[in-house]
Amino acid sequence: MPFHCRECGYQSPKWLGRCPGCGKWETFEEASGPSPAGGTASGDPPRPLADVPALSGERLVTGMPEVDRVLGGLLPGTVVLFGGEPGVGKSTLLLQLASRLAARHGKVLYVSGEEAVAQVKLRADRLGISDAMLYVQAEQELLPIVRAVEAIEPAVLVVDSLQTVLARPEGGEIGSVAQVREAAAQLARLAKGLGIVTFLVSHITKGGEFAGPKTVEHLVDAAVQLEGVREGDLRLLRCLKNRFGSTAEVAVLQMGPTGLTEVPNPSLFFVSQDRVPKPGAAIVPVLEGSRTLLVEIQALIAPGSGFGPPQRRTAGLDLNRTSVLLAVIEKYLGVHVRAMDVYLAVAGGLDVREPAADLGVCAAILGSVRGRPIASDTVLLGEVGLSGEIRPVRKGPERLREVAKLGFSRAVAPKGPLPKRLSLEVVQAQSLQEAMEALELT
Repeated sequence: MPFHCRECGYQSPKWLGRCPGCGKWETFEEASGPSPAGGTASGDPPRPLADVPALSGERLVTGMPEVDRVLGGLLPGTVVLFGGEPGVGKSTLLLQLASRLAARHGKVLYVSGEEAVAQVKLRADRLGISDAMLYVQAEQELLPIVRAVEAIEPAVLVVDSLQTVLARPEGGEIGSVAQVREAAAQLARLAKGLGIVTFLVSHITKGGEFAGPKTVEHLVDAAVQLEGVREGDLRLLRCLKNRFGSTAEVAVLQMGPTGLTEVPNPSLFFVSQDRVPKPGAAIVPVLEGSRTLLVEIQALIAPGSGFGPPQRRTAGLDLNRTSVLLAVIEKYLGVHVRAMDVYLAVAGGLDVREPAADLGVCAAILGSVRGRPIASDTVLLGEVGLSGEIRPVRKGPERLREVAKLGFSRAVAPKGPLPKRLSLEVVQAQSLQEAMEALELT
């Protein structure tokens, strides 16, 4: 369209005095000219698909197996949108990846729009990074970034962050929707034209989505988010989009004095090492991507104060789902928890949202009420329905096989097919009542 708003990016076939998108006046301007990034991702004449050559070149690996597990290797020209909450470790992880990529694949250009070069150097010294092939630039305008790329010819470009790039001086304020969209489009065109792997760091909104227009997510080849809380050291790198690989993978990382490191055994990271039986604790195998992780669900049920409604608090679990499970327990097991204070948490700080943890939540609640521990070599798996039945879960046999490899000897699970030659005693329960009887919690 010939006209667009320089503040919010709203497009119109004719000039408007007031933008319908953001409500501001005198912000419409005519769409102009060629981009400073040069190159093009299109413009080729049509040709038969059979005559189009396949993508050539080896995939670039970062040398950090957990990250390579998520990204699946990086083809030349790949554009990765990299997001995360402030302070979660985006810049730290990308500086580490830039160093490893420089050591393996040649020149890497790290462009910071938020920090001075001396500040980047300070973090690099803390991380023990001093690669001669790693170039650093503090710049916000797009044209000098493009000139630096053309001069250095790096294999990898890191832009931290996309919201600080000024694509056009007359295109509105820095960080506006129009500037972000324009900067992303031009950097992606540059990456495709020169075959450079490009990481674009993006801010995150309060809702947990990438800041800026949705077109940026459609434009890039891969979109990943680094999740975690600043109070803890656990970080999860999750892939939301990947044109050249799977999105069913997750990397488990740990923040330390020397940056982010890989967790040696993620499957057992969230379970207490002593594994001493405790009332109100249940171990559940949950899926993160295609990986089975064992988590410990802890419950504390205490008598209510009698003043006001009873407390309901959860950490890492869905509060609404917990309320449903409490109603099922009261209805079908006859355990009166209505007037009690209920506190539930997932040890280790992981967020568990899948229904496969339902049986473990119910067992932890019953264990706390009865004061009886569940055996430390027992895991629980199953979705609890509103009529008290135990329903099968996704990839149940694979989870049980992984549980057996980790040294557990007993599992309570819903009825269904079991893996062959499984070195694990599986108690298959059809109802919540049967499962609690098997655990001696009735």
